[in-house]
This record gives sequence, structure tokens and C-alpha cells, in this order.
Amino acid sequence: MAEPASHQTAGAAAPASEALAGLRVLDLTRVRSGPTCVRQLADWGADVVKIEAPEDAAQFGGPRSGPDFQNLHRNKRSLTLDLKSKEGLRAFRRLAETADVVVENFRPGVKKRLGIDYDTLAAANPGLIYASISGFGQDGPLADRPGFDQIAQGMGGLMSITGKPGEGPMRVGIPVADLCAGLFAAQGIMIALLERAKSGKGQWVQTSLLQAQVFMLDFQAARFLMDGEVPKQAGNNHPTSIPTGVFRTADGHMNIAVTGNVIWRKFAEAMGRPDWLTDDRYETAPLRSENRDALGAEIEAITETRATAEWIDTLIAAGVPAGEINDIGQVFADPQVRHLGLAQPVVSHERGATELVGQPIHMSRTPSRIASPPPMAGQHSAEILAELGYGAGEIAAMKASGAT
Repeated sequence: MAEPASHQTAGAAAPASEALAGLRVLDLTRVRSGPTCVRQLADWGADVVKIEAPEDAAQFGGPRSGPDFQNLHRNKRSLTLDLKSKEGLRAFRRLAETADVVVENFRPGVKKRLGIDYDTLAAANPGLIYASISGFGQDGPLADRPGFDQIAQGMGGLMSITGKPGEGPMRVGIPVADLCAGLFAAQGIMIALLERAKSGKGQWVQTSLLQAQVFMLDFQAARFLMDGEVPKQAGNNHPTSIPTGVFRTADGHMNIAVTGNVIWRKFAEAMGRPDWLTDDRYETAPLRSENRDALGAEIEAITETRATAEWIDTLIAAGVPAGEINDIGQVFADPQVRHLGLAQPVVSHERGATELVGQPIHMSRTPSRIASPPPMAGQHSAEILAELGYGAGEIAAMKASGAT
């Protein structure tokens, strides 16, 4: 198979990474799941062209100056196109003829009505990787329902196992269905690109918030599928490893994770309670699970006598996993988080000097960086259209007509 043409633009700034440099991605996404997917490609060096409606000064979920937009749309270029106009649609299709990837998270029927669905674009570009993220899948009885993270958390079972027993369902504190669907879509794109290197053919990559959420149930789903057990809420207690959970200290709270008999013995010694090892209620893991409330009360009566930092030092020294429970400010002040470089500087068009969350993956030769802030709407329209072969007069005419 011939090597795909590079889409690195002449005179362009250095990409965010060399890992995906030369790949062109057309970004039709909004809100969170789709932009999460595309951010993975942009941060690793792909030439991402964000397609926006000419009147779209703001996005669903907040203004361009807001933290959400700023964190999701860095390392991209912006092209405004009215895909409902003849000229705007023609320009998009011309872009798609040589693009490597298109990513969209419209409701399933929208792309067909616009004439930018996979079959239409792949007819002119058989090597195209076309990724779709939806709420519930591209077909099936619920395909046309609008997708929303909390809805997926509920329908996907997560809310039934989150929160304290007896207090009703509870959502988790981040949009986990959105985020995971975006990450799975990015993974699917990378798999399709690797397969294309062998076959020379593109394909349609699909995932949804519901699929992502059910997959992320992981061992809880396996407990049901294999043993017929419907997991229930356990609050801060781990559902299977006891005692693992949150315990009060003299100045706050801490996490302790006691998994397996070896760590259980170390923990009992560190807490000054070797008698727990021979207590009939706690001798085995099933017994500790059965008597978790009594054991938790005994542990907390001890942990409340000393400060969190003291306990963490003691337990870590004994080989027992333990850690602080930080608020978000404390997270970014943590010396290990600072060492890992998770907050990265950028100069935003709207906000000036600020910081965004960097990639959680380190690569020894092709690292990622925040090379450019989120673009202004249409900032690169003339530049990208010129790359397609449009002349200055044609670009001006498209601007005057509202097509760009």
C-alpha cells in the first residue's frame, strides 16, 4: 500500500506531537464525548480541522471562553462552513476526499440528511476512517433517543451501584459515559488506522454513551453475567475487598485499601490490633465482608486518634496502601501531580495566560504538548480553503454568501 499523503501544512507551527503528524481529521463534534475523542488525536499531532457553523460563536455546554471549551478544543484549526448551503457542503466534501478521519456525534439520522454520512463520503474516499459517537447506537429501538451523560449513567447501571445503601441512585461526579465513549472512539480510530495500513481500506467506527457505560461496569458486569449476582450500592466501601474504604481521622478523612490476606496481616499489625487476625469475625475475607460494619467501626475508632498525614506515613511504611482525599485544588498542588506535568501552560485568545489539563500518557520519543490554544471561530477558514485550491475571490464570495 502506498503511504498516505501528509497533511502537514507548509509553514505551519510545529504540531503538538510527531506521533500523528501528517494525519488530517475533520471534527464535526460538539458538547463532550466527540471533542474528547478528537482531543486525543489533536494532542498527538494530527492536523484537526474543527468544522463550525458561521454563526456558532458559542458551543453547547458553554461559551468559547469557558473552561470546558478551552480544555476540549486546543491544538485545532477552525473552519466555518454552513453545511446546509451548497457551497459549504461542497467545500466539506472536498476536504473529506483527502482526509484520513471524520469524527461526528450527531444523532444518527442527522448526517444522512446533511449528506455527510459514511457511505456518501467513503464513495469518494475509500480509505476514510469515519467515527460516530451517539447516545445509544446507530440503530436499534433506542437509536433516535437524544444522548446525555447522566441518562447513560442511569441506563447503564452505574447509578445503581454508586452512593450509600438505602439513599437511592447517585451519579458520579464526572461525565464518565461521555468521556469513556470519546476515549473508546479514539481507540477505535487508531485500530482502524492500523488496519488500514494493511488493507488500504477505511471503515465506519461506532460507539455510544450506553456501550461505553456498560463496558465500564467491568467486574460488576462480570459478576452478573457469570454468577447472576446483581451488585448493590456499597458507598465508600469496596464491594469485594474488605476493609477498603474511607475512614475518619483526627483532621479529616483518608482512604485505606486492604486487599488480600498478606496486606490484612500488615494492616492489623500497623493498627496495633494483632488480635483481629484471630478474631472469629475477621479471620477470612468472606467473614470480613459479612462483618464489615463492625470492623469499620473498630478501625475508625483508632484512625480518629491521629491526623491523616501521620496515618498515611504509618500505613505506607507497613506496606498498606493509603492516601489522602483531596479536593481539586489540593490535587493540582500535590507534588506528584506537579512532577507529572498534568497542568500545562497555554496563552488563550479569550483568557490570556492560563493552564489546561495535559495528556496522561508519557511517550519517550514523541511526547504531546499544548501547541496552540483553542482557535477562534473561523480563524483558519481562509487558510484551509486556500489549501483546497480556492482562490481569494472564491473565498470572499463564500464569506459574503454566509457559506463560510
